[in-house]
Amino acid sequence: MTDVSSAVTEALPEAGSKRRQIRPKAERRQQLIDATIRCIAQHGLSAVTMQMVTRDAGLSVGIANLHFESKDNLLKETLRFVAEEYHGGQIEIMEGGDIPNLSERLDALLDFQLGRGVTQRQKMSVWFAYYGEAGARPVYQKIVSTVDRLAAQKLEALFTDIIREGGYQGVDARELATGYSALIDGLHLGLLVTPRELSKRRARAVARDFLRRAFPKHIY
Repeated sequence: MTDVSSAVTEALPEAGSKRRQIRPKAERRQQLIDATIRCIAQHGLSAVTMQMVTRDAGLSVGIANLHFESKDNLLKETLRFVAEEYHGGQIEIMEGGDIPNLSERLDALLDFQLGRGVTQRQKMSVWFAYYGEAGARPVYQKIVSTVDRLAAQKLEALFTDIIREGGYQGVDARELATGYSALIDGLHLGLLVTPRELSKRRARAVARDFLRRAFPKHIY
């Protein structure tokens, strides 16, 4: 009954407007996820409700239930989207299909990690909101740890290739990758919490200095 009524509702005209456009399922889902991101950034993860999200998206609760069934599912899929968007972007660069040169790949990774798309306040607010809940919510922890682990493996592999190519002695790729990831996370948090003290330009300079010290033949 819910599926039928929601589908019908989606096709009915809105008050004071022409007939509502029927959009593909994937587009409606993304519309709700985008609204959830905005609501989490504005109100906090624990305060978000289905009514709040659907009001922001300009949709009905019935349509939200049709696509996600519950608020918990919507929050899980929003986390999955944010995590895969960030780590997917990193992994694509680190795998280097379009960037065979390791120095250029390292530069591209840094540009992505501290670029405009990643360092939007809304995205960072959502990311850290979920991280704060991950310890108490095993399902959040599982989503985050899965993508984190894959990205960590790709970063270690990239650093291993750079160490080999540069002939760097006494450098442990895993330890260096762990330290670099912690630095990037810390810079993201600083950009979110203390933007007046840490500009994006300074954050990039700090990360670049770390890489230059580790790989002087690859970062100039």
